[in-house]
Amino acid sequence: MFRDRGFAETGMRDIAVASDLSPANLYHYFEGKDEILFYCQDRALDRMLAAVAAARRAAVDPDARLRSVLAAHVLTLLDEVEGATAHLQVEALAPALRARIVRKRDRYERAVRRLLADGMARGAFVAGDEALLTRAMLGALNWVVTWYRPDGARTPGQIADAMARYLVRGVQTPQASGTGQDRSARRSTIA
Repeated sequence: MFRDRGFAETGMRDIAVASDLSPANLYHYFEGKDEILFYCQDRALDRMLAAVAAARRAAVDPDARLRSVLAAHVLTLLDEVEGATAHLQVEALAPALRARIVRKRDRYERAVRRLLADGMARGAFVAGDEALLTRAMLGALNWVVTWYRPDGARTPGQIADAMARYLVRGVQTPQASGTGQDRSARRSTIA
């Protein structure tokens, strides 16, 4: 409902009807729509933080780690329940809830920044300002919600994979990005 109508235009009754619940039942669990928004944002950030932890455990190479996290970010944003609008509408939250989300969001940003810094230290990524690069990447990923259409030509998985590959390729050192043949093979999987 937040995605379709916007947060301000969506009421608790609208959410209850869309969820096949009575308004009283919905109010039993949430005092208002800002609590639902908080719940969606909190769960989305939990998923993003879990993706960072999983990437650190599973992938040895910095490229694969970062690609995995960036793809998970897009998939979380495009999720039908917790996704796009909920993740980006932090200002709609009450101050106490907003502060909790901002702290968690900052923790996630620092975790992605550490992935970039690790890749730089290992020579896989070009040296640079990891804070600026992280914010540029996350900004590009967050922008997906403004143009994504469920009936579009690509699935969320295809979009997530392509964006993650493009963004990682942008920070790879020449030796990490492979030969021309490898790059053209990668290009064909993205297009």
